[in-house]
Amino acid sequence: MATLQVDVVSAEESIFSGLATFVALPGESGELGILPRHTPLITRIKPGAVRIERANADGTPSGEEEFVFVAGGILEVQPGTVTVLADTAIRGKDLDEAKASEAKRLAEDAMKNAKSDIDFAKAQGEFAAMAAQIAAIRKLRGK
Repeated sequence: MATLQVDVVSAEESIFSGLATFVALPGESGELGILPRHTPLITRIKPGAVRIERANADGTPSGEEEFVFVAGGILEVQPGTVTVLADTAIRGKDLDEAKASEAKRLAEDAMKNAKSDIDFAKAQGEFAAMAAQIAAIRKLRGK
């Protein structure tokens, strides 16, 4: 069976590198599903969950899924490779709903108290990223 080499990296570290049979992630214009031999593509990605269906070394599905939250970035797809260059990336197992909820609340407060359009836009971006992170956490944990 055909596989993809998937690499998810942030500015700080490599988050995931391995073989997969399928990758789903939030593209700029909607959800993207990537299978082996996908048409080459470069696009921006929105905050949300990257779902990776892992493969064994022989190319068979392992039955395991890897989840990574990304706060935006760039996706490059080649026929046998998927590369996610994320602004920020957090492994699914490391996500903390309480911290994300608090950060979302702080961003709401910052929007209410913004003294300029720039401050408001910055807080609005943080709010959107935290809302997407909370949605990803709930999806991952089946809430």
